[in-house]
Amino acid sequence: MFGIVKRIKHEVKDKTVYMEIYGDNKVTYRVLSGRLYMYGDEFITYGIEVIDRKSGEKEIISDFSRNIEDAVAFAELLISERSKPRQLYSRALDYLRVSI
Repeated sequence: MFGIVKRIKHEVKDKTVYMEIYGDNKVTYRVLSGRLYMYGDEFITYGIEVIDRKSGEKEIISDFSRNIEDAVAFAELLISERSKPRQLYSRALDYLRVSI
């Protein structure tokens, strides 16, 4: 017996830049604020974006946390460790593993 599972798509909309820091390693770190619609409810969520201005490489986690303090603390960690965009997901897993 086969069935079709409908996956609900959660998309962050109305993104705005909450904080932007240009690091000395020519990498821009941003904390983004946006609205997430889930099951008919609206939530404010905060994301992280890292852009390397030399290579043009860019990575984003659009719904990192619903808590602004967590998002800013994670951005500060990325800045202090001079993280590149390709390191964003592994650093996020490390950060969330410790903070949960």
